[in-house]
Amino acid sequence: MKVLLVEDEQKLGEYIKKGLTEAGFIVDHYMTGLDGYHALMTEEFSVVLMDVMLPDVSGFELIQRYRAAGKHTPVLFLTAKDDLSDRIKGIEIGGDDYLTKPFAFAELIVRIKSLLRRANQSDYKSTVIHTADLKMDIAKRTVYRGDALIKLTAKEFALLQFFLERQGEVLPRTVIASQVWDINFDSDTNVIDVAIRRLRIKIDDGFDTKLIHTVRGMGYRLEPLAVGVGDDDKDDPK
Repeated sequence: MKVLLVEDEQKLGEYIKKGLTEAGFIVDHYMTGLDGYHALMTEEFSVVLMDVMLPDVSGFELIQRYRAAGKHTPVLFLTAKDDLSDRIKGIEIGGDDYLTKPFAFAELIVRIKSLLRRANQSDYKSTVIHTADLKMDIAKRTVYRGDALIKLTAKEFALLQFFLERQGEVLPRTVIASQVWDINFDSDTNVIDVAIRRLRIKIDDGFDTKLIHTVRGMGYRLEPLAVGVGDDDKDDPK
């Protein structure tokens, strides 16, 4: 699930982004209201974390414009102001929740998950994803092949979820890097290939039906295929 974070305090923003990334979210962080608003209007997000007191424009004003444009993504306001009038204003102009700084990170996670449930978004409602005999439960953070529980790191879980949500598509390394690692792809690094190789060992080794395949010169694709059918995996880096 992709989160938009608009927070001008750099250290706090980095802390939130790091924690949410480790929890399996993809996070886009902007430090000005105008940059955040541009992202809001041009990209799709599962939830928005919006600071109220931004250096260029109020978070309240941005969300008011956003709602006026007919957008319905859940919004959680983050602010140091705890006045009742501010909380009421935040909800009245289109916010869904209001969290006062400083806050415990565990509470932030709970609030985000609550927003996703209440909004009844498809990417939270459909918590279980199947392909072949593999089952991922996003809410429970579990992955099974048949009856075997597969233990994954947070990054491996996010990588597999990304593949499952884009089944059958050829995914270039640049797309995987930006969506899962939130980095620009460097052709001199093999971090993507190494991570995918480790994921394959966990979910494919020992099974007749292979799920993740190399598409030579293009990237990777998740698609259930019998061994040796339609893939270039023999050329994959080890």
